[in-house]
Amino acid sequence: MTTPSAQPKIYHITHVNNLASIVAAGCIEADGRRVKQGGGQTSIGMTEIKRRRLFEIDVQCHPGTKVGDYVPFYFCPRSIMLFIIHKNNHIDMLYHGGQRPIIHMQIDMESTICWADQHGVRWAFSDRNAGSYYTDFYNNRNQLGEIDWDAVNETDFRVPLVKEGKQAEFLIHDTSPWHLVEKIGVLNEERLNEVNSILQNAQHKPVVTIERPWYY
Repeated sequence: MTTPSAQPKIYHITHVNNLASIVAAGCIEADGRRVKQGGGQTSIGMTEIKRRRLFEIDVQCHPGTKVGDYVPFYFCPRSIMLFIIHKNNHIDMLYHGGQRPIIHMQIDMESTICWADQHGVRWAFSDRNAGSYYTDFYNNRNQLGEIDWDAVNETDFRVPLVKEGKQAEFLIHDTSPWHLVEKIGVLNEERLNEVNSILQNAQHKPVVTIERPWYY
């Protein structure tokens, strides 16, 4: 078991094209919710893994729910998923636009848990990719040590166990409120200006910063 940082942050990545609809809706929506509504966003995920998350993999600590019913967050920026997007050579990817349009939405994990508990919203976390068949899920703060935090913080993920551990996820059921987003990290000035333009009339405006180390 390893120890999390004193105040863990969690990160949701999405295409910048999706930001305006997230702001308008006042929340980030789970894939399951969007599928029921007919989709409409730019997808950057892997087709087969999304299918498994939607229809096959149960979140055991919340019986009756699938992984796709939850909004996913990583415990680190510069995720392995972003690396796959950057390399642009995976057979299961329909998106081929690279990492430049991808933005990181950062929220505070503890604030999120407090909000969820106050509003009766289910949350959980996984010890590896939540789209894997052999993932374990937890919904107790005292079990955060089940995450391999050394792997989460590692930049070299060629070792298989590190690759698994780095993909641990935090999950919020159905929707994650926009007002919890405290920061948006982007790759360059062009994306910074684009995001700021989208947020111009938003009631809640997270800090927007260029975070080159969050990218490949």
